Amino acid sequence: MLIADDLDKLLQILPDFVRKPLEEHSRRKTLIEVVMDLGRRPEARFPEGPEYLSSRTISWQDLNFCIKKIGNFGEDNRSGIERTLHRISSIRNRKGNIVGLTCRVGRAIFGTISIIRDLLEKSQSLLLLGKPGVGKTTAIREIARVLANEMEKRVVIIDTSNEIAGDGDIPHPAIGRARRMQVARPELQHQVMIEAVENHMPQVIIIDEIGTELEALAARTIAERGVQLVGTAHGNYLDSLIKNPILSDLVGGIQYVTLGDDEAKRRGSQKSILERKAAPAFQVAIEIHQRNNWIVHEEVDQAIDQILQGHPLLMQRRIFKSNGSIDIVCEQSISSNFSYQLNSSVKSKNLKSGIFFKQSSIMKNQDLKINSYFDKANWLPNKNKYKSYLTQINNNHLRSKDITNCILLYPYYINSQRIESIIASLQLPIGVTKDILRSDVILALRSNVKQNTKLRQIAKSRHIIIYTVYNGTETYITRALKQILNVRQMLHVDSYQLSEDRESSQVEALAEVRIAIEKVVIGKKQSVELLSRLASVRKIQYQFIDSYNLRSRSFGKEPDRKLCIYPS
Repeated sequence: MLIADDLDKLLQILPDFVRKPLEEHSRRKTLIEVVMDLGRRPEARFPEGPEYLSSRTISWQDLNFCIKKIGNFGEDNRSGIERTLHRISSIRNRKGNIVGLTCRVGRAIFGTISIIRDLLEKSQSLLLLGKPGVGKTTAIREIARVLANEMEKRVVIIDTSNEIAGDGDIPHPAIGRARRMQVARPELQHQVMIEAVENHMPQVIIIDEIGTELEALAARTIAERGVQLVGTAHGNYLDSLIKNPILSDLVGGIQYVTLGDDEAKRRGSQKSILERKAAPAFQVAIEIHQRNNWIVHEEVDQAIDQILQGHPLLMQRRIFKSNGSIDIVCEQSISSNFSYQLNSSVKSKNLKSGIFFKQSSIMKNQDLKINSYFDKANWLPNKNKYKSYLTQINNNHLRSKDITNCILLYPYYINSQRIESIIASLQLPIGVTKDILRSDVILALRSNVKQNTKLRQIAKSRHIIIYTVYNGTETYITRALKQILNVRQMLHVDSYQLSEDRESSQVEALAEVRIAIEKVVIGKKQSVELLSRLASVRKIQYQFIDSYNLRSRSFGKEPDRKLCIYPS
């Protein structure tokens, strides 16, 4: 990643006894902010924690020294340094005098959004959630540049506090070709949002910190006009927005619905339930809990429905590693008290089956290295992870069912809460869904299936197996769930045995390439010949070599044809 922070310009506005310790500090590159409060020692805040910069306390003269170099503060008590991304916020006393300053370091970090590059290419509206300081503004600044420069879209930024594009009339180069509209007063942000759509014909509008009901309404209006939205909001989790009366409209809003007796019985729920009121303004929601650890909900409408119905939520965790690789793991969670509790049994199964990557990231970018497929201590390959890599090479895309390893069950006239409690107690890799079109199997009462021809027609057209039970007691449901798992395991074993020999040879061939590259080509700067392989295996070896930016060629006659790798 390339980082531009203009830190020297921020240090120039600070008093000497605050500036000099920072100039010599070993961790200045990770500085978050500098805090100066009247009568207290100056404090520098780093990711590892705060640290005092001097034994001398801040006086009125020190604060005035900074204020004269900064300029005027707006109604939101914020100011900045022209042509930089730094933000200076003030604390005032009851008389309106400034008694404290928070000097926040603004950084343009290029490469942060490679973790969600595939989502930007879909042209869907994105909502970024996270607590203050986690990196939401940095992320949407980079999103603006990528959309404007690399995807050549008409992008307009609604910059309320000049935090995205910096202070001054000329925006910071970090936003690329994107245009910036400044907001005179924070309470006018929603008006500027509508003005941008009506006057400047944007394809994308970027909004930072949606926080009022009018701004949420404006975002919905913009979405209904077909403009792509990228916005941020405070909130750690997706379900925290549902209970927020101001921001719930961003994800469709909620309403109480009273069901009839038959419908409540069919759903296995109470008569009064919560349902989503409308379509969400944002199709994709991203929770940023850490700078390199994001949770993605690619279908917000379905995620909201699952949360409201109390079902386990399938979500996607994306982890950006220090070596440039991106891990994408599918996890199952249970929404409770506005926090996700990870279902350990599902997570362990997902980790056992390997970590899956997007095909586009592997083939288009060099971000994803294959080093993570090996145990570096003994240079032996992880067979399960290799299988996921081979799957990606041989297929153009991965279906969601391939990722989750979880059977989706649709209950018909059976209490879904009873089924979920049995699944949880037995720790079965089965999820319950209310959408019959997404299900893998149907579990129904025998008497009701005979009377419902439509259900049988849907199951036949979708190739969904219907399992019936005599009644909905725990004994019958448990027996049916175990039968469903046994049939799936038999099918899995049969298909696995057919491809076991082929996968073993491919894993062995990739292990040979890895050792040859690391030990000989890179380590000793020498060329090396590999063992002869079949054409299909050589193709995989060639793609593996190409990920290291090395040259190779094949020679010999079939079936003894082999590859030779050359140092760069």
